[in-house]
Amino acid sequence: MSDTTLVAAFLGLVEGLTEFIPVSSTGHLILGGHFLGFDSKGNTFEVVIQLGAVLAIILVYFARLSTVIRQAPHDPAARRFLIAVLLAFLPSALIGVMAHGFIKTVLFETPKLIALMLILGGIVLIFVDRFAPEPRHSDAMRLPVGVAVRIGLFQCLAMIPGTSRSGSTIVGALLMGVSKRAAAEFSFFLSIPTMAGAFAFDLYKNRDILDVSAMGDIAVGFAMAFLSAIFVVRWLLDFVSRHGYAPFGWWRITVGSIAMALLWAGF
Repeated sequence: MSDTTLVAAFLGLVEGLTEFIPVSSTGHLILGGHFLGFDSKGNTFEVVIQLGAVLAIILVYFARLSTVIRQAPHDPAARRFLIAVLLAFLPSALIGVMAHGFIKTVLFETPKLIALMLILGGIVLIFVDRFAPEPRHSDAMRLPVGVAVRIGLFQCLAMIPGTSRSGSTIVGALLMGVSKRAAAEFSFFLSIPTMAGAFAFDLYKNRDILDVSAMGDIAVGFAMAFLSAIFVVRWLLDFVSRHGYAPFGWWRITVGSIAMALLWAGF
C-alpha cells in the first residue's frame, strides 16, 4: 500500500469521525491534507468521500426514512417533515451554486482562515451549549417548518470551511429551542440532501479535471468514511444527551490553536 493510500485511508477515517459532530470535517480534512502534503485537484477527494458518510446516515435511518416516504402521500406529519427538510436545504443549495467558485478557490485554499474559524466556532459552541433557551422541541421529525427553515439559514454559515455544517445547524437548532438530542438528529437528516447535492454538483463542476489515477485513493477514503461514520451516528445522540456539546467546542479550540501555531511557524 502506497504512502498516498495510507494518507487517504487516514483522511477517510477523519471524515467519518468528524462529519456529524460539530467540529468541521472539511476543516480537519483540509488542514490534515495541508500538513500531510496530500493534494486533491479541486478538492474532489474531500467532497466525494463525504458521500460515504451520507450513505452511513441512510443505512442507520433507512427504516425510519423509508416509512416516512411511504406514509407521505396520506400522512400530513410525514409530508411536513419532508417539506421541512427540503426547505431547510434550499438556502445552502442556492448559495453553494452561486458562490461555488469563490468557496473552492479562495476559502478552501486558506488554512489560516480555517484554523481561525475552528477556534471561533468552538467559543460559540461552548457559549450556546450553556446558555441556549429552554428546549421546546424534542422530536427532530416534528419540528415546525418555520423552525426548520431558520436552521437551514444557519447551515449557510458552513460555506466558510472550518465553521462546520453540523455545528452551524446544531447551534441554530439550539437557539430555536430544539433539544440537544433532536438538534443532532435533525442535522443528520438535513445532511442527506445537503451533502448529496454538494457531491453531485462538485463532481459535475470538476468533471474535466478528475484524476482517474486517484480513484483508488478516493475509494479507500470513501470506505473508511462510511465505516467510521456508522460508529459516530450510533454513538453521538446518547453522548450529547449526557454531556452536551461543550467537549466538541474545546476540541475545536485545541485543534485550531495547534494548527494556527504550526501555520505561523511556516509548516
